[in-house]
Amino acid sequence: MKAIMVMFDSLNRHMLESYGCDWTNTPGFVRLAEHSTQFENCYVGSMPCMPARRELHTGRPNFLHRSWGPLEPFDDSMPEILKNAGICTHLVSDHQHYWEDGGGTYHTRYSSWECIRGQEGDPWKENLCMTPDKRSVFASKEQAWKIPLFKAMNTHDQVNRSCMCEERLTPQAMTFKNGLEFIDVNYEADNWFLQIEEFDPHEPFFCEQKYKEGFEGPLHGEDALGSDWPPYMPVRESEKVIQTVRNNYAALLKKCDTYLGMVLDKMDEYHLWSDTMLIVCTDHGFLLGEHGWWGKTAMPCYNEIAHTPLYVWDPRFPEWAGKKAEPLVQMMDFAPTILEFFGQPIPKDMMGKPIRNVFEKGERLHEYVVFGFHGAEIIVTDGKYLFMNAPEHPEDPYFEYTLMPTHMRARFCAEELKSMELAEAFSFTKGLKTLKIRCRGSAVGGSNEPMQSRLFDIEEDPEQLTEIRDDEIIAKMKGHIREYMIAVDAPEELYHRYGI
Repeated sequence: MKAIMVMFDSLNRHMLESYGCDWTNTPGFVRLAEHSTQFENCYVGSMPCMPARRELHTGRPNFLHRSWGPLEPFDDSMPEILKNAGICTHLVSDHQHYWEDGGGTYHTRYSSWECIRGQEGDPWKENLCMTPDKRSVFASKEQAWKIPLFKAMNTHDQVNRSCMCEERLTPQAMTFKNGLEFIDVNYEADNWFLQIEEFDPHEPFFCEQKYKEGFEGPLHGEDALGSDWPPYMPVRESEKVIQTVRNNYAALLKKCDTYLGMVLDKMDEYHLWSDTMLIVCTDHGFLLGEHGWWGKTAMPCYNEIAHTPLYVWDPRFPEWAGKKAEPLVQMMDFAPTILEFFGQPIPKDMMGKPIRNVFEKGERLHEYVVFGFHGAEIIVTDGKYLFMNAPEHPEDPYFEYTLMPTHMRARFCAEELKSMELAEAFSFTKGLKTLKIRCRGSAVGGSNEPMQSRLFDIEEDPEQLTEIRDDEIIAKMKGHIREYMIAVDAPEELYHRYGI
């Protein structure tokens, strides 16, 4: 058996033709939907990027115990389980967060891996003679340039782009080239899992001019400078700017669609549909001005962020080609799905369920799904209603539980570690105690607005334009959250913090 996962970053479900978008250009995704099963109710789990990848490996949520961080010593890792069973696991990625402090234990779980440099503010190339261009359509960018990290990321990004004078030199082109080469070399072999992990269409929405045809305007040239990298802040820009940013995203999405088509070509060329699982997914979406926000972390986790696309082809169930599946699924279901496909035992700590159960039994995998950011809202949906449970006692302390004290781009500082103590083992830490480190500052970056609980009827109002108030439904949804917190062995202090 063989399996391929194509994982994009920040892939917006509502911008794909197969999910109903009528103005983008995504024939590759349409073709994929015809060959596979399109899941209509896939949701995020632990947010954002690396917490999601920890779920991909471990098959269990982590956002109630930990923010952005590495795999822990007690974590089960799906690629490593396969590797230890003699199944080759190969990662090709341009996701630069793997090479930072907060992601350093992920790629080394695979049998082999390739990294492509140059995305976003990756500190890859240096040109001290280049004068950074600080012009931007975003008013907040001028202030942001005073922040050292923001200045460094933008400067590196401009230098990196200067090294991509041809499409073949861009990280996306190189990532897919290497992934396709793996298929060319190994398509006749058995027992391998290939993960092509593409950072695009994550911001900045940088791509070649040919992909922008049909999406140009309403701002051009000098007027559109910097419009491919929105800040994670409230929208203060005009409708022209908003549409220009969306067009830039749509252009980069068109490029992603083109390279996805090359993977489908290989599936056809080597007749891989007969014995190869194909999963095409993302970690989360992105707000492009909807609900008055840019980004994905500083604001409530609306459906544009949380309701994600998912396509699955399982060669054991060819009758599901071209069909749509309604059951709720999450990132944590991917690890047990792949392990089951390769006939490997699923560790007891994995809470996800194999998607095979949908194909074989028509099973509803989850009555409800829960997701969120560490310290922010705990969000639950049953497919009909969605409830954002904000902290009722935000002044209550919350903690990082970890044996790997690193943030995204840095180690925990000495001041943070002065407050640490040992916590008793959780049910999933294999008897190990963890460090308990008090969190400082806001739960998610960029927002000073107080978090608020919100209830939506997403069946009637999928765009979440109108909040509703129904105490009976809220009580039911809080009951789901409580049941979930017990199941994941959530830290005790969170019950009071969230009014559960």
